[in-house]
Amino acid sequence: MLGRVFKAYDVRGTYPDPLNENLAWQIGYGCSKYLLGDAQAAGETSPMMHNIVVGRDMRSSSPALSKALIHGINDHGGNVIDLGLVDTSMIYFAVNHLDCAGGVMVTASHNPPQYNGFKVSKRKAKPVGEATGLADIRKHAAMVDKLTLVPGKGRVEQRDLWAAYVKHVRSFLDLGSTKLKIVVDASNGMAGTMVPRIFGSALAKTAGIQAVPGLTIVELNFENTKNQFAHEPNPLVAANLRQLQGAVVAEKADLGVCFDGDADRCVIVDEMGNIVGCDHLTALVAKHMLSRDPGAAVVYDLRSTKAVEEEIRAAGGKPVRGRVGHVFMKAAMSEHQAIFGGELSGHFYFRDNFNADSGAIAMAEVLSILAKSGKKMSQLIHPIARYPQSGEINFTIEDKDAAIAELRKTFGGQGQIDDLDGITIDCFAKDGWWINVRKSNTEPLLRLNAEARDRKTLEQVLSRVSPMLGRKVDH
Repeated sequence: MLGRVFKAYDVRGTYPDPLNENLAWQIGYGCSKYLLGDAQAAGETSPMMHNIVVGRDMRSSSPALSKALIHGINDHGGNVIDLGLVDTSMIYFAVNHLDCAGGVMVTASHNPPQYNGFKVSKRKAKPVGEATGLADIRKHAAMVDKLTLVPGKGRVEQRDLWAAYVKHVRSFLDLGSTKLKIVVDASNGMAGTMVPRIFGSALAKTAGIQAVPGLTIVELNFENTKNQFAHEPNPLVAANLRQLQGAVVAEKADLGVCFDGDADRCVIVDEMGNIVGCDHLTALVAKHMLSRDPGAAVVYDLRSTKAVEEEIRAAGGKPVRGRVGHVFMKAAMSEHQAIFGGELSGHFYFRDNFNADSGAIAMAEVLSILAKSGKKMSQLIHPIARYPQSGEINFTIEDKDAAIAELRKTFGGQGQIDDLDGITIDCFAKDGWWINVRKSNTEPLLRLNAEARDRKTLEQVLSRVSPMLGRKVDH
């Protein structure tokens, strides 16, 4: 059963089958054994290193799974600081703010309501994936027997960290005297709790929460107590942004923001209702942050437009291509002491947020940029969105390795090739195009991203490369 819910980067499955309270208890025990052991092995002596932070999202199954998880942690001997209903990024903040051994967020992120799961972080909110601790947690969970176990004496403490968290996120926000009107789509997820508390809104005013001066927020899908979603809580799917796009235009707003279910990812819509690519947003935020810290490194998803690298260099920064996935992005942030990082998935990472990603801080930075520039969002993005892109195209193929080998043989003498993540063939300097092809870890799929200096070249590249990758998946 455990094998069905442990994934490459987290634990996830439908509730109550296969993910249920019994598994949650086992996973809690495994998390405690791994996280406390990791802290001890690292020589950590802080008394808080016996504590694990736990939070949960708004799903109807989250309270029961969180309770069982906490029992498992306690039965191993770990103490729990229970934050209650929070966004995932608050877990990263809490682990560092309280100097704990790690944290667990009960969430299924952007998945439909019948799903749930656990995102695990260790000391300093470093990510726990298959190769960085998740396999150990699975092993510990599989070996524990609740019937013969002598329970430990772990404690549970409820803690409200919202005041400290609000102060932290608002330190990234500077509107000056500018007045902005924005539309926020909370996707019936945790942004419906987080946005009112941090940025203020009509809902927040009734609770006595001080709004950000000059900021007006129009709320969409903030209700998050009924386990119902107006749309799938995944802002990367264009169909899920239609309501937001229409509202931005109708309200004559300065921009729109759509969050995923646990509010650690966001996508921006400009004042005309156009979706802003997350790589274009990475370039924009990088320029802004490098103006405050010239010469710093910026990590970016290797699938991003060439304009990201060009804009970072033009701003005096050091561009660092990163592998796809938060485990790799956070590791690259640390290795290069980067000030900022961005992924096509809508995850944005900040050095001054412990190298962790935050949807709330990404929103704060974008609002600050807009206020400082005196321009429209579309005007800021237009010069960055200068190259035609394919977007990610999936192909079904059984022999993925053979297809990649054929690509390497066909294009080997035409440009630079690297294997940082899948295969990247870069002929941009000479012929004005590049491609990246990555293998799916779980399906017989290849994922293609391509870009060129002009539309004609892009179409030529796609017509040449696509037949080598199998059958195109239409959705």
